[in-house]
Amino acid sequence: MGNDLNHTPRDGRALVIGLDAGGTRTRAVLAAADDGHVLGESTGGPGNAMTVPVPQLTDHLTEALARVVPEEARARVVSVTGGFAGATAASEDDPGTGRARTALTEALRRLGIPAGRVGVCSDIEAAFAAAPGTPSEGLALVAGTGAVAMRITGRHATTTVDGDGWLLGDEGSGFWIGRSAVRAALRMADGRGRPTVLAGWVGRTLGLPVDVLPKGGIPSYDRGGAVPPSGTAPHPTGVPGWERARREDFRRHLLPAVMADPPIRLARFAPLVAEAAAERDAVAETILSEAADHLLAAVRALEPRPGERIVATGGLLGPEGPLTAPLAARLHTHGLSLDWVADGRPGAVALARLAHPS
Repeated sequence: MGNDLNHTPRDGRALVIGLDAGGTRTRAVLAAADDGHVLGESTGGPGNAMTVPVPQLTDHLTEALARVVPEEARARVVSVTGGFAGATAASEDDPGTGRARTALTEALRRLGIPAGRVGVCSDIEAAFAAAPGTPSEGLALVAGTGAVAMRITGRHATTTVDGDGWLLGDEGSGFWIGRSAVRAALRMADGRGRPTVLAGWVGRTLGLPVDVLPKGGIPSYDRGGAVPPSGTAPHPTGVPGWERARREDFRRHLLPAVMADPPIRLARFAPLVAEAAAERDAVAETILSEAADHLLAAVRALEPRPGERIVATGGLLGPEGPLTAPLAARLHTHGLSLDWVADGRPGAVALARLAHPS
């Protein structure tokens, strides 16, 4: 993606840069230091400070910065703040913070950008600062591929709940929801679980052979549905015709298809759960309800005060997010509400401006 300048920076005007460096891409914003007016935006490669090697991270930052800051304007950049996944501003001893600062400093040097102030914080701290008024105190909640809740004090994270990654935590996240969908499919196939459309949908998404998938609809969605003839036991999966041999084949194909990808790829099944829940699939509804419970537990572990601000980000909690309504309802009973932001770009710019003395 090329340079996207909204206006040519005026001669003599001081400039700031805000970076939102996440696991998928790095986004850079060039803005005026005096009023924060955005002058241009660009993107580069992934920017997670813990998972992207420093040389590669440096290249990605250089790429994004080169696209957004014209060469003739680079000498006027006075402050840069980067919000990095995998970093925290709480301690310079944090490995992710050190890696991010090393990469960002080198990227600026390569481009001849002599920023007097270079700040590094977590992408969550940047997202919190993106809320109206650039708040300095409150709670931050992220629910996307991963999930984490933080208390922010003085614009720095001081307490963290979860965010422990796919192996140990991230409960209620897109990964957690996607994994629950696959587990529900396996449990339905082996006879332990309730009927759910997720079995067929997960199988099709993974490219399983059509002849191993459950055929037809799920008559009951676990809500009563069709009653079998008198004296006939209900089919164990709720799908007549999906007999044991085909169910075994389903499992035999599904497991290696899942294992062939990195575990975090399970997050791609989260939209299927949202779609199934919208069609009143009871298993999918239960998964989303439990996910909302996990996020509520994370927030409550931070001991929020009634009315305390909760800045939320991540696709699961956006305007169309499947967990927005159920979590908002749960928070309401505790006197809490969500203030959603799309990402950390505006926050990173705001923090860069605050770091530059007027």
